[in-house]
Amino acid sequence: MSLRKKLFGLFFLSGFCGLLYQVVWVRLAFSHFGVITPVLSVIVSVFMLGLSVGSWAAGKWIAPLTARLKISAAYVYALSEFLIGLGAFAVPWLFAQGDTLLLPGGEMNSASYLILSALIMTVAVLPWCLCMGATFPLMMAFIKERDSSTTSSFSFLYLANVIGAVLGTILTADMLVELLGFHHTLVVAGCTNFLIAAAALTLPPPLWGRTEVGGPLQRPTPPSQPSPIEGEGKTWIALILFVTGFTSMSAEVIWTRAFTPILNTTIYAFALVLAVYLAATAVGSYLYRRGLRKNAVVSNAALAAGLAVSSFLPLILNDPGLDLRTFGVEISLFPFCAILGYLTPKLIDRYSQGSPDNAGRAYAINVIGCVIGPLVASYILLPEWGVKTSLVLMAVPFVLLFAVYARQLSATFRTVSVLATVALLACALGVSISHEEKYPGGIVRRDHTATVISAGVGMGKHLYVNGQGITTLSTITKAMAHLPLSFHSGAPHSALTICFGMGTTYRSLLSWNIKTTAVELVPSVKKAFGYYHADADHVLQNPLGRVVIDDGRRFLKRTSDTFDVVTIDPPPPVEAAGSSLLYSTEFYALLKKRLAPGGILQQWFPGGEGPEAQAIARALVVSFPYVKVYRSLAGEGLHFLASMQPLEAPTVDQFVTRLPESAKKDLLEWEHDDIRTIARQILSQEVPLSDVLGDHPGRIITDDRPFNEYYLLRRSWARAQREI
Repeated sequence: MSLRKKLFGLFFLSGFCGLLYQVVWVRLAFSHFGVITPVLSVIVSVFMLGLSVGSWAAGKWIAPLTARLKISAAYVYALSEFLIGLGAFAVPWLFAQGDTLLLPGGEMNSASYLILSALIMTVAVLPWCLCMGATFPLMMAFIKERDSSTTSSFSFLYLANVIGAVLGTILTADMLVELLGFHHTLVVAGCTNFLIAAAALTLPPPLWGRTEVGGPLQRPTPPSQPSPIEGEGKTWIALILFVTGFTSMSAEVIWTRAFTPILNTTIYAFALVLAVYLAATAVGSYLYRRGLRKNAVVSNAALAAGLAVSSFLPLILNDPGLDLRTFGVEISLFPFCAILGYLTPKLIDRYSQGSPDNAGRAYAINVIGCVIGPLVASYILLPEWGVKTSLVLMAVPFVLLFAVYARQLSATFRTVSVLATVALLACALGVSISHEEKYPGGIVRRDHTATVISAGVGMGKHLYVNGQGITTLSTITKAMAHLPLSFHSGAPHSALTICFGMGTTYRSLLSWNIKTTAVELVPSVKKAFGYYHADADHVLQNPLGRVVIDDGRRFLKRTSDTFDVVTIDPPPPVEAAGSSLLYSTEFYALLKKRLAPGGILQQWFPGGEGPEAQAIARALVVSFPYVKVYRSLAGEGLHFLASMQPLEAPTVDQFVTRLPESAKKDLLEWEHDDIRTIARQILSQEVPLSDVLGDHPGRIITDDRPFNEYYLLRRSWARAQREI
């Protein structure tokens, strides 16, 4: 194998592992620190911060380090890959320790929690990301040892790395986690890094100086500072690199929220956005490398024009009225990301002229923008201005960049580009709408966690979180409270509901005149309570109730209270990213500690009696000795009841007798039948547990194996079997 192919392979595998880590670490961070946008933003920003600082430091220190130690840069590169591999095993442990340290940190919505959690995630992830960032200048230094005249080694390594990153994103989400679980997927990545390190140790020695064992090594004369390109100074190039990093990563966070109504909330939807982003970047990088070989590189002016035009496409092509769905997402992102994939390595190549020091500095500047961008998008742009305005604001820098370069273009090209940019800007501002504007008369509330939309009138009211339909006004959500409370053999005194939604279940629990706590992840969901219930203010003032803004699992770890009933209504769909954290055996083990003697869990499942229901049922069965299942009033979805003590179903008379008068009134609020008829309908819907479990052993949902979230291979295989 030629040295060129070997280096390409090493950086391909390194990119594969890097994105595998990012995908898995984000998901593990959700389980420890909450399924909220700030967690995603912090992990992505810290990831980028490590790349930036590691790139800058390695570029600055690799030359004096190798000269002092008289070793090849390949050995330092091998060490960095080995350390990255250790991160596969260290980060999960550090997350778990940080989770414990954060328990006194207040509610998840508090400034203290957000700051402390960000600090802990930084400590856990940053060291390994520093090593990832160091790999580029370290390998460039090795290439310089072999050929001091090379000036485009960064783009060569960048292309290999991005192609590997595309494969890492796709395989991790589509195959590895489903087959191996998070732990063993990280083991695969860690061992791959160790193999990369071992392979790096076999790279040939430098061509400069004496290479005999024990012979002195002499450094070549450092290359001169790179010359400006196309009349541009290094400061201008650095500014472009910062701006493109800032805007692209800000846009990625905004896209994640903007595309949720189109792609749904499954893990595959988020992986698709990332995969398209990386694939387009790889295509752009490949076209740049091909242009280098043919001495036909596209000018910065033409690239700036392309960015100005394409930056508006994600907003325009994903207008709900066009209904382009997944295809719209793909074609809207590809041109913009491909142009950035062309421009970034081009600028860094020209800035560095093959110098590891200069390449590290240029790459660090680009990545600093990538660090700041997601934080600005999460905490300022989205909460204050929403998706549409944020996307337009992220396009403005590219329009300004185009204006700077416009004179360098031919008259025809300039005119066409200007007209296209103006037309798309006008369309974005005056014609196109985002999902936040989709519902006439709807009330939009935004915070750092999500965009919450309340729409509809009467019984047709709906709650949307990031454009995803969450719930409607339904007696089913009342049954989530009244059914388990009616099973309680004694007089219940306290209840907990996880996932506030429209507040219907919380309201129903309070109708029993018992101490009630609701836990909700999104602050704006609580603020929308009054849209759905006219008595919301009165309910919120009830001294028996309180609403806590926190992650459900974290609340259970923090509280010392116990509850007679815990009712859970995870967000739909069944496959929603992060939803398994409310279905896993680890979650149930935690919840059991918060159940009072004789306490009952009501676990809502918004699906039918398929493999996912089987996996949840098995998780409950291995966690609780007593489990019952009831189909909902509407026949869609299942109520799981679980307890450490025997569950004796009440008769219709017992059900009616146990309900206080205020609870009876609440249950009948939207029904036309009498209380006995409703009670009979609820109690007659029991499903034999054996029917849900099935005849064959199935998967059990755990934190490591989120069976309901990762389903592509399973469903593809089942589809193939049906077609045979």
